[in-house]
Amino acid sequence: MDQVRLSDGVVTLTPFRAEDIDAHLAGEDELLVRWLNGGPSTRAGTEEYVRRCTAQWVYRGPARVFGIRTGPEPVLAGTIDLRFAMPCLGPGQVNIAYGLYPAFRGRGLVTRAVHLVCGYAVQEGAREGVIRVDPENHASAAVARRAGFRYAGRMPEPPGSALDRYVRELAGAPVGARAASARRV
Repeated sequence: MDQVRLSDGVVTLTPFRAEDIDAHLAGEDELLVRWLNGGPSTRAGTEEYVRRCTAQWVYRGPARVFGIRTGPEPVLAGTIDLRFAMPCLGPGQVNIAYGLYPAFRGRGLVTRAVHLVCGYAVQEGAREGVIRVDPENHASAAVARRAGFRYAGRMPEPPGSALDRYVRELAGAPVGARAASARRV
């Protein structure tokens, strides 16, 4: 598997993997279920999800899911995904979605992770980042704004809902991620 490691010295992103399943299941709370997962995770469902994530990395598919890690012995703090192909995206756009476990919230870790994946997305050919947020998810919208994304309006999303859309041009110097480094091993 093509290993990718992105780090700014505080946050490290590596592909989400089978070794992350227990930490992921332990970290999930009602907010992750509500805003990101759509329902409580099960071990079997998470194992299948990790298999799909691994396949995307191996075959360089349109979905890349990272584990967000922090600390001197990096522990899993959440996930951040890039989707390079979705019906709601235009050419050169990448969707960014994130979730952090409760014990790690309020430290700016997701904002750092967004900066890191934006740099990676540029290397993969993306020109504009898109973050779609439920209008009631104020914390996620705040992350988007802190990461330099601007509100672009409320867009209809099937089935019968709407999400606020935040966008940011990714070309040029990444906002706030100057110390970030990426390497493939």
